[in-house]
Order: sequence, then C-alpha cells, then structure tokens
Amino acid sequence: MAKEKSKKADVKPKKAEEAEELKHIVRILNTDLAGKRQVHMALTGIKGVGRRCARIFADKAGVDPRATLGLLPDAEIEKLKKVIEEEATGILPVWMVNRRGDIATGADKHIMGMDLTMTLREDLDLMKKMRSYKGIRHERGLRVRGQRTRSTGRTGAIVGVSRKREGAPAAAPAATKE
Repeated sequence: MAKEKSKKADVKPKKAEEAEELKHIVRILNTDLAGKRQVHMALTGIKGVGRRCARIFADKAGVDPRATLGLLPDAEIEKLKKVIEEEATGILPVWMVNRRGDIATGADKHIMGMDLTMTLREDLDLMKKMRSYKGIRHERGLRVRGQRTRSTGRTGAIVGVSRKREGAPAAAPAATKE
C-alpha cells in the first residue's frame, strides 16, 4: 500500500509539470492557435488552411500531427512555422492550392492568413471597377452565383400584403355640410 501511495504522489506532479509546459497560445502566421488542440486540428485555425493542408504541413515539418501543439518543443514549432510561411506553395500539389493562375503573375499560389482576406478584397474591387456582372452583383448586395432570387434571400422592405395594426384607432368619418 505504501508503494501505491508513492506512485500516486509521483503522478500528480508530472501532470502539474505538463500543465506548466503547455503553451496555451501558439502564434503562427499572425494567428493565435489553441495550444490544447492537436497539431493538425490547431493549424486549421489559420485562414486558408484546412484539415488536409494542415496534415501535409505537419508531415513535411516532421511533427506528429496528433501531438498537442502547446507541448511541442520550440524547435519543432519553428520548423512548423518555417514550412507554413515559406514553403507552403511548393509542398501542396497544384490541384490543392487556393490561387491557381494568379491574375497578376499567372503563378499557382497558396494564400493563407490576412493575405487571403486582402487578396479576396482586391479581387472584388477589381470586378467592381471593371463593371463585370459579378462585380455589379457584389456592389448591389445581390446573389452572385446564379441562385434564384424570386422567393429567397429577401432582406429589407417587406413584399406582399401587410396587416393593419390591431388596436389602432379608426379614422373618423368626415362631417358633411347640411
């Protein structure tokens, strides 16, 4: 029994040590990632990185995708950062990148983080500026991808019959001259 108590006493400090080593927030690509999550799931917190991309990045960096992100040593986190920030386009197959045939350069790129938001905004502004059909639809806040608009997506003014308010006083009949 004395041995069992000492084993239990040894287990508790190890958990406390692990809790101290755990980095609750890991910053990659100007994004705060949850340190409690597994590497491949935590990386999906970066805009433009899905589960498949995250798995590929973790494998390329030599990091176990199922390991907890906050418990990784700094060297492995740095490897992961380097792979994601510098080599992302070269690692992913062409069919998997999110910007094929870039308008300006014609190159295939994989854009992530704030760059993705900025690129999307620039593309929309370009469509509006050149007055393309999609640009005009974006400007007016209408559906862009061919959806029906006759019965769905109605916002703003009410279409159809509106009821009279209950309890509102009725208009008095006009007096006639006699």
